[in-house]
Formats: sequence, C-alpha cells, structure tokens
Amino acid sequence: MYNHAQLKDLVEKALFNLSLPCEASRLAETVKYILSAGGKRLRPVLTLMACNIFTDKIDHAILPATGIEVFHNFTLVHDDIMDNAPVRRNLPTVHTRWNVNQAILSGDIMAFIAMECFFNLPPELLITVLRIYNKAAIDVCTGQQLDLDFEKVPSVTEKEYLKMIELKTASLIAASLKMGAALGGAGIKERDLLHELGINLGMAFQIQDDLLDVYGETKIFGKTSGGDIAANKKTFLYVKAMELATGELLQTLKTLFRDKNNDPDEKIRKVKEIYNVLNIRQTAENLTNQYISRAISLLESLPVPGDRKEELMTFVLSLTGRNI
Repeated sequence: MYNHAQLKDLVEKALFNLSLPCEASRLAETVKYILSAGGKRLRPVLTLMACNIFTDKIDHAILPATGIEVFHNFTLVHDDIMDNAPVRRNLPTVHTRWNVNQAILSGDIMAFIAMECFFNLPPELLITVLRIYNKAAIDVCTGQQLDLDFEKVPSVTEKEYLKMIELKTASLIAASLKMGAALGGAGIKERDLLHELGINLGMAFQIQDDLLDVYGETKIFGKTSGGDIAANKKTFLYVKAMELATGELLQTLKTLFRDKNNDPDEKIRKVKEIYNVLNIRQTAENLTNQYISRAISLLESLPVPGDRKEELMTFVLSLTGRNI
C-alpha cells in the first residue's frame, strides 16, 4: 500500500514529465507555470488511493490521475479570469502575470492535455473512465454557470447553493474516487459508494474553503483573505447570513453587498462582524462535520479489509483539522 506522500510524489513526477507544446514556447511556459505552482493534488491522489484500495498495481492509474489534475487546473485558470482573482497559491494568477488572452489559451490547451492522459488505457477501461471524466467535466461547467447566475440574483437559498457546489466542486472529487476504483478493478457498487463518499468530501471541502476565505490566513490559504466578500460572492456563509439576519442587520448586509463603492477592507470587516453576530462560522463548521461524518460512515461500509482503507480514512479524518 502507498501512503499519501508517496502518491503525491508520483503525481508530481508525472506532471513534470508531461509533454507540452514545444512549438509555442509561451504556451508551454504558461502551462508549466500553472502546473508547477503547487497545490494539494487532492484529486489525483484520491484517484490513486481509491485504485490502491483494490489492487497493489497502480502504475496504469498514474497518468489518468494526472489528467484529472490537469483538468482541475484548467478550470482554476478560467475561474480566476471570471472572478478577476489576482492571486492563486500565493502566486500571481495567469491573467495577472500575462494577460487574459494568454490565460484563456493556456486553459484551453490544458483541457486537451488532460484528455491525452487517458488514451493509454485498454479500450474497455478507456470507455468507462472517459464516461466518468466527461460527466464530471460537464457537472463542473454547469456548476460554474450556476455560480455566475447567482451573481445576477438578489438572493440564493441554501438548497440552491449546495446544489451548485455539488456540481462545481464535489463532482470532480467524487469522479476522482470513482475513476480510481474502476482503475483498480472494483465492481459497480463499490465505485458508486466511493462516488457518494466523494460528494460528501467535496461538499465539506468547499464549505471549508468558504470559511477559509473569511477566517483563514492568506499565507496558508494562498488567496487574499476576504476575497469572496470583496467580490460579492454568494458563499455558504453569505447565504446562511441572509437567511438568519433580520431587521437592521439584514439591511446592513444587503447594503454592503449591493454598494460597489465600499472600501474593500472596511466591507470585509463589517461583513465579518455580522457573521460573528449570527454565529455563521459555527453553523458552517457543523455542516462540514456532518458531511465528513457521512463520508466516514460510507468508507467504513466499503466491503474490503480495514487495512486497505486506512490511508483514505486518514485523509478523510484530516479534513476535520484544516487550518481555519
């Protein structure tokens, strides 16, 4: 069995050795910049962990897992353009360091580089894996569209928000686990169980990211603190605050998110004060823990020996201690 660090190292080596477009040096430069910026490599590591649960032979899964990471980074490049985000992983975003056109093109080619990572699989497995991948890719784009739509409406319900993050964030994490299980030879029931586990992991992960935006340290989180508030993003914290706030508190919150001329630092401070009054942090943490508990329960029910699940269980439990 491989541990988390070993799996991450396999992914890093595969990313380093990817074939990039040598005919256009600027394009290769930007893609290399994106892929070498670090990150948790959460999705490919989960793919390899899931594969390793069912088999000790995971070499054939390394490149497909790497493809998932390339696709994920492609979505981040385009998300950063749409959000006008200046920083990603403590580095200037691609459109900030170069320009928007360069960022769009770099993201575009990464989508096709990701696809190339699947083509060494045998035909019968290739079809299974590509169906999982394509479904997740469509879900991610659908979730991003919903996120953009939310910017144009005055309010969003908790149910609507949770569906959006299920598509935009959780679906790719779930697909990573399901794909890994398929690559490891797991049956349909086991693949589906790990997919549901991944949905719960992804939901917990995104809500924690919403929390980190407000309560995390920039040097740890890798983004500007309060960036979602400054950008009027409808995160879980905002949605829940709008649901719970009444009277003057509600009017103040609406005004802060409606007025585009507010000083960003002052706006972040005032919104955070409202969140604290409404106990939003605890509410978000409670929901996160519910999702993590469900993921643990699903993993415990997976019909394989306990030692085969140990590394994935350790990872799931580690989410309860993210730096918030």
